[in-house]
This record gives sequence, C-alpha cells and structure tokens, in this order.
Amino acid sequence: MTMPRGRCRFCGAPLRHTFVDLGAQPLANRYLEPGQLAEMEPFYPLHLYVCEACLLVQIEEIVSPAEIFTEYPYFSSYSESWLVHARAFAEMAADRFHLDSGSLVVEVASNDGYLLQYFRDRSIPVLGIDPAANVAQAAVARGIPTVVRFFGTQAARDLVAEGKRADLLIGNNVLAHVPDLNDFVGGLKAVLGPHGVITMEFPHLMRLIAEAQFDTIYHEHFSYFSFRTVTEVFRAHGLRIFDVEELPTHGGSLRIYAQHEDSGVQPLSYRVLELMQREQATGLGTLRVYLAFGERVREVKRHLLTFLIGVKEAGKSIVGYGAAAKGNTLLNYCGIGSDFLEYVADRSPHKQGRYLPGTRIPIVAPERIRETKPDVVLILAWNLKDEVMEQLAYVRGWGGRFAVPMPEPEVVA
Repeated sequence: MTMPRGRCRFCGAPLRHTFVDLGAQPLANRYLEPGQLAEMEPFYPLHLYVCEACLLVQIEEIVSPAEIFTEYPYFSSYSESWLVHARAFAEMAADRFHLDSGSLVVEVASNDGYLLQYFRDRSIPVLGIDPAANVAQAAVARGIPTVVRFFGTQAARDLVAEGKRADLLIGNNVLAHVPDLNDFVGGLKAVLGPHGVITMEFPHLMRLIAEAQFDTIYHEHFSYFSFRTVTEVFRAHGLRIFDVEELPTHGGSLRIYAQHEDSGVQPLSYRVLELMQREQATGLGTLRVYLAFGERVREVKRHLLTFLIGVKEAGKSIVGYGAAAKGNTLLNYCGIGSDFLEYVADRSPHKQGRYLPGTRIPIVAPERIRETKPDVVLILAWNLKDEVMEQLAYVRGWGGRFAVPMPEPEVVA
C-alpha cells in the first residue's frame, strides 16, 4: 500500500530533510492548447525530500499518476539517438540472455513500441504495458501487442493467471514514475520467470547531484535513485542485482540487471561492488551531500540568468530547442519566459502549435529556426545536444550558435 503522507515511500521513515525546493510549478508535460491560455493553470509544490533511513530522494504524491499518464505527450520514437540506444540494447540482450521464439519479452511503460519492435523483428514474442492509451495505440499500430493499464502487483498477477511470465522484463525510465514503489517492484518479482532477468534504466542520482541536474526533477518523477538505495529496494522484494552499467542517456543513467534471489542463474559482475564503493566515496551514504544540493541549484539559476541577460543586452535573439519536461522545470524555476526565448522548436507534431506550461512560450516546428535565423539556439534537451546540433547544423550558416543551460550555461558551437 502507498505510504502515508510525510513518510518514505519505500521504508516508511518520516521525511524531515529537504533535498531541494523548486517552488510551485505546473505539470511539466501539461502542454497548453491555444484555447487554454485564458484559463487558470494549476501549480503544485515541487519539493523533494531525502529519507534519513534509506536515503531515497523523493517527492510526495501530490498529483495522481492517472492525471499525469493517462494521456501522455511524449513519444519515444521521435528521438533518433534513443532509437539507436534501444536497438543496441535489444541486440545485446537477445544475444546475452539467449532469447528466441520460445521466450517472452515484457516491457513496462512501453510507450509507442520504440524498443519492443526490435525484439519482434528477431521473431521474439513481446508484450507492452502502458497506462497512456494514446501512445499504446501507436504501439499497436506498429504491431506491438500492448495492455493499457498501470503496472503493479495486481497487473502482474493477472498476467501470470494468463500464463505469461517474462524471460526478460524491461523498464526504461519508469522506476522513478511510480508512487507506490513497493507495489511496483513486487509486481516485477511476481511476473518474472524463474530464471528471468529484469533490466531497469533510470537517471543516476550520483550524476544528478554531481552536475546539479535539477531540471530532471518534475512531478511525474516520484523517486530518484542511487545504486545503493535501488539495491536495497530490490533486495527487500527478493530480487538481486547482479550487474549494472553506467549510460550517457538523460545526463547519466544506470541500467541495472536483476534476478530472483533464490532461483537466478546469472553470475555477479564486478561492476556491482565497484559502483557501490564509488558512490560511498562521493558521500552518498551520508546526509551531508544531499542537504548541500539546494544551494548548488540556486547557483546554477544565477549563472543561467546572467548568461541569458548578457546575450539579450548584446542585442542577440534567443530561441529554445526541445519542448521537453526537463526544460519546463528549468524555465519555470528560473523565471525564463518569452522575454528571453521567442519560441521553442520541437520535432514532435503532438507538441507543435501548443504552449509550454507555466511560461506559455509557443512551440513551433524546427523549420521556424531556418526562417527566423536566431543568433543563439538554447538546447533545452541538453542531453541530446549532439543529435540536435547535427540536425540543425545549418544554423552556423548565418553565424548562429548553440548553447546549453546545464550543468553550466555555455556556448557549445
């Protein structure tokens, strides 16, 4: 069951220590239609705590998952670099774990089928689970069977009752999105086959702290994990992490590999102990590092505003690229609106013609950049800066430059 307000969603200890307070903010993925601009927009506290017992960084459940995820504006397939990442993972996992036509690959939060399509192409049976009907519909259209529901213990039991047990159970960027963490991980345990493997990808708290990546914080991210804490969570549900990889995605992520503690057959990798020791050396085992984060965030805000003011006072024009949730947290916390950014361009037609939440900056197609020839393109989706700069290489033709806001604002080309 979900823990009471003011209690850690994993261990139940009281939440008494602030990690960072980003003030009141709109839902980061609640993009506005033109007809909504005259309406009141709800703002909610974006206040993170760190549990003194298990050191899980978390936000209290203020907005229900149904309000956030029932219709979701993010379609994974619009990022070319993410598709490359997904294909490489599918090829590696199929070979490493000897998956074939007799296996079943299940992905939780499968979005538009961006990943499962690569297993299907190898004739490996797949099943997606996603609560957002609009993205699930896109997955079904490309031939990926998808169950539209939130995943948890009951969903897992229903799948098992239908004879479905996962040989590979995947969750990319979903572990942070669940308010009832114990129910979710308990569901993973229930639907995993006896010798099956779980892989989960999520932003690494160590990197978030080291680089002050506060823009990865928004209401739909309920939890933020160190390797130490996620190991404790999985162990509490009879799952053992046997390997871990550090990935460049989303500013620095972990991919963990887990199996049943009592029936798993995969050997323990040296990387598990090595990362555990490295986290300990950075101070992630004590409260001090967590409690110092808020001031670092305020410093980044000051530096970014100083940078943007300097560009505008020099008479230069600035536009944004990437109407991503992370950008919305950044813009709202720093108070950056259309007085700084004339518009934000994005490839997704599901966002074009709408407005960013809170700041109400218009979202346009990337072609507008070629028409208006801005002096600076601020890449809000800075984790994809290489992909973006390649797509917009023509900006350099009129002397335009690219800049990123994180971890320090700088011109990158």
